[in-house]
Amino acid sequence: MADRVEKSDEEWRELLNDDEYRVLREKATERAFTGAYHDQKTKGTYLCRGCGAPLFSSEAKYDSGTGWPSFYDTVDEGNVREEKDRKFFVVRTEVLCSACDGHLGHVFPDGPEPTGMRYCINSAALKLDPADPG
Repeated sequence: MADRVEKSDEEWRELLNDDEYRVLREKATERAFTGAYHDQKTKGTYLCRGCGAPLFSSEAKYDSGTGWPSFYDTVDEGNVREEKDRKFFVVRTEVLCSACDGHLGHVFPDGPEPTGMRYCINSAALKLDPADPG
């Protein structure tokens, strides 16, 4: 599990650009097919844009056709947490970074094997750390 990160609202605003702030701190959702990572094929680890906690591996990334980066598993289940999201008159499962409480996206039980899960994540909440080519 990643170390806990706490910052003031002012510190978050200095660290994140407007889109990143809206997604991570205000729980916004970027438009489908507009994020930097929805079609990314580079190998590596996807980190939390807010705090750098490792969240998802490119090995678990797949094209769900939804327009958002999708993963069937996390790097470490302790680095993400889930909460019920009752906005928009639908109950969904929100995914947050366990270290900084940043909103990442949602998880659905319609993904591929081996987990059957689809972590549908906003690109603005992620930062790709490319794999060492050596």
